[in-house]
Amino acid sequence: MMDKTNPKVDFFFRKPSSWQEEYEKLRKIALDCGLTEELKWGCPCYTFEKNNIVLIHGFKEYCAYLFFKGALLKDPDQLLIQQTKNVQSARQIRFTSAREITKLKSTLKAYIKDAIEVEKSGRKVKLKKTAEFVMAEEFQKRLNEDPALKKAFDSLTPGRQRAYLLYFSSPKQSKTRAARVAKSIQPILKGQGLDG
Repeated sequence: MMDKTNPKVDFFFRKPSSWQEEYEKLRKIALDCGLTEELKWGCPCYTFEKNNIVLIHGFKEYCAYLFFKGALLKDPDQLLIQQTKNVQSARQIRFTSAREITKLKSTLKAYIKDAIEVEKSGRKVKLKKTAEFVMAEEFQKRLNEDPALKKAFDSLTPGRQRAYLLYFSSPKQSKTRAARVAKSIQPILKGQGLDG
């Protein structure tokens, strides 16, 4: 395994973490499947012919494999988890112990091989169109009242539009939704996304 590891990624496995043993096991399984180890988003990412297949990441309660096109994978063991209802493509397999990973080793390799086959086939996850996202009532009202805002919003990229729609519709209280809309009007008019 050592000859396939990427020195740029080693720091991730050396930094103090409650998941160190689990990370090492997940790394070995991914490399055993012939994937290339890269560093993306500060995490070990495993690619096939430069296409992202699976990423290792950790949280307080668990560590996980994140399959980029997990929605297209066969899931005979019902292991794949959709993080939130708004995640369209990626799916996680979560772990809370090294023993669990050892027990699932051959299953995890099968999931990785399936992910490689999905990549080879060129299949893509059919993403929801912007129009299918929930439009917060408070934002719809502002769009109806302000043609310049509507024109600016319609000119944004679909990804930026979706980010705003999710941001506006997620709070339960109307007051919070309205405050988010008000705060975002100037950036939308400037053609900026949620993050500037």
